[in-house]
Amino acid sequence: MNPYIAGIILGFVLLLSFYLTGRGLGASGAFKSVVVSTLDAVSHDKVEASGFYAKYIADGKNPMKSWLVFQVLGVLIGGFLSGALAGRLGWKTEHSPKITSTKRIVLAVAGGVLFGFGSQLGRGCTSGAALSGMATLSVAGFVTMIAIFGTAYLFAYFFRKTWI
Repeated sequence: MNPYIAGIILGFVLLLSFYLTGRGLGASGAFKSVVVSTLDAVSHDKVEASGFYAKYIADGKNPMKSWLVFQVLGVLIGGFLSGALAGRLGWKTEHSPKITSTKRIVLAVAGGVLFGFGSQLGRGCTSGAALSGMATLSVAGFVTMIAIFGTAYLFAYFFRKTWI
């Protein structure tokens, strides 16, 4: 899709999200819900005793009934349907001829884990802290976006040989 059209559509989706739910977009909280649910299934007593995790299960709450979980499921299903309808659904690993598919997958997973960890430290991901934050003219949203893209720009120099 044309990135300008996609950006305009994303802006309307964000506006609709604020209008319908009173909240912006975000995804990292859904993974927190999955972690809390998994830990709760393994050791309910430990989760109940934890000051951080206990608030997600207090008063019989189920962390998997969070709107963020349904949003992320919708993104996954929508991406799958989009790829299927466009005839682009298939298994392949795109990578530079200079690296193997395995190295590409390992680096992608490592980057995803680091970004997920960072999103929890920063109290949100690109869509939640940066995009939704900037839409509300939050200084933290602008700082987050600058930090994300600034760091990516700085690290691109060191990792560019992996992708080119």
